[in-house]
Amino acid sequence: MRKITATVITYNEADRIELCLKSLQGVADEIIVVDSFSDDNTLEICSRYNCIVTQRRFNGYGAQKQYAVSLSTNSYILSIDADEFLDEELRASIIKLKNEGFAHRIYSLSRINYYCDVPIRHCGWQPDRPIRLFDKRYASWNLRDVHETVIFPGTLRPELIAGKLIHHRCASPDEYRRKEERYASINSQILITEGRRVGVLTPYMQAAMAFLRTYLRHLGCLDGRQGMEISRTAAHAAFATYRLVRRRSS
Repeated sequence: MRKITATVITYNEADRIELCLKSLQGVADEIIVVDSFSDDNTLEICSRYNCIVTQRRFNGYGAQKQYAVSLSTNSYILSIDADEFLDEELRASIIKLKNEGFAHRIYSLSRINYYCDVPIRHCGWQPDRPIRLFDKRYASWNLRDVHETVIFPGTLRPELIAGKLIHHRCASPDEYRRKEERYASINSQILITEGRRVGVLTPYMQAAMAFLRTYLRHLGCLDGRQGMEISRTAAHAAFATYRLVRRRSS
């Protein structure tokens, strides 16, 4: 049987991480948690599941996840976020791979994204098949601060695993808005570093484009009230990003 290391990065995830860790039982042979100095019960919960915990100042999502990979003792990595968990079919599929041997170096998972406990079928959230299981000798996380991805040689092709990765993005519209505002702050700093110049009307134009892209192009209109809320938040985040760039670079 091949062994798997699961990696999780955390910061104040006490409200959701237990479901994540429960789904890893019997799947992961080692669980590495890299925590950004949580001040809630996150670490106490991790200790119940025999996680190997280290604390590290947050240095971007990609960098934090790759650091967790560097601490693993197994070649195959299952990277999962604290607000995600494996459904029973996905658990069974990964266990079968462990028993029969990995025929591929990288695997993608079908992820279902929930907004306030409602599965979202549009808004650009579906289809969603992130690479989360991979051989660390052939793949790694890029070091982007936001929207981090696994990079690998072009000669490799991801294999889709049966089952679902369940992702609860938020428990309330306010939580989702705060999360997107945090991403906006990070994105603005990236744009400033790249030397992006922003005109007076740019924040408004970007906000309008973000709303139309989410609500119309990505059919958020078919997701009802949730689609409208997600589209409005996309507009708000875009406006905040470019307004911050203008303020910080002026």
